[in-house]
Amino acid sequence: MTLFRTLLGKPWIWSFIGALVVFLATISFTRGVGAGGILTAALSLAAFTVIVGTGQMFVVTLGPGNVDLSLPANIGLASAVAMKTMGGSDAMIAVGLLAALGSGIAVGVANYVLIRALRIPPIIATLSSSFVILSIDISYGRGLQIKPPPAFADFANIQIVGVPVLAIITVVFSIIAGVVLQRMLFGRSVLGIGQNMRAAWLAGIPVERVRFLTYTLSGALGGINGALLAGYFRGASVDIGNEYLLSSIAVVVIGGTSVAGGKANVPGIWGAALFLVLLLTMLNTFGVSPGLRLVLTGLIIVGVITAAGGLRAAR
Repeated sequence: MTLFRTLLGKPWIWSFIGALVVFLATISFTRGVGAGGILTAALSLAAFTVIVGTGQMFVVTLGPGNVDLSLPANIGLASAVAMKTMGGSDAMIAVGLLAALGSGIAVGVANYVLIRALRIPPIIATLSSSFVILSIDISYGRGLQIKPPPAFADFANIQIVGVPVLAIITVVFSIIAGVVLQRMLFGRSVLGIGQNMRAAWLAGIPVERVRFLTYTLSGALGGINGALLAGYFRGASVDIGNEYLLSSIAVVVIGGTSVAGGKANVPGIWGAALFLVLLLTMLNTFGVSPGLRLVLTGLIIVGVITAAGGLRAAR
């Protein structure tokens, strides 16, 4: 009983409970048919959300108003850069990944420059930069028909005993992100800035340097995600990152990270990502129309956030 109460006291547990509930509802409807395939697909798709969600989490943890809305455009551009650089050749995979990473870093740096130099809110700066990035992507990647190198496409889709290798690597990445956040100077500086920026500055934390690194990190993760998505879906697309505008923010909030800043939760990113993917799978399985699916998804997400937040407040 004590263990159960301890688990309920963890903010991340509610996202996993939500994921479990929608999974059980789905397999009950299908009478267990395809349960393994649903889990495998959910792990694959959740991994992509976890990668960008982690970058978004670091940004949001900086405090109120900090958010990266350029991620979808960043992902789309990086997917085109990666595929064009690789040119379908296995020998160019590493170079293509570095190019996608460089593209993402450039976006992150540009976002910070807009925020710092023009003194405009991050939400405006990153939204504005997304339009510029999208324009570049349209001229650079529109109609791009280059397929990923065979070895890269295989890597993005390979499984071990039904578990995607990409998901395993992303779990390791999440562990590293958790260590960085809680044990390393950079992560603790992000938390300190989110709790009180002025107090952090007075304590000697290089606030602007940390903010610069945080937005650059988010951009870099968006770039890598774009390359991996292109490999998984076997091609680049301008629209390949569209769904990550809201999902990258939703997994942060559902996963237990405070939008007020100063409090982050890495395990919750995984639970929230699985919840969103399985929720969409459940609604598709039930045959819900696209319009109603969007409404129900929004209502369910609000319900989960409210329930978890209310119970935490009560404790």
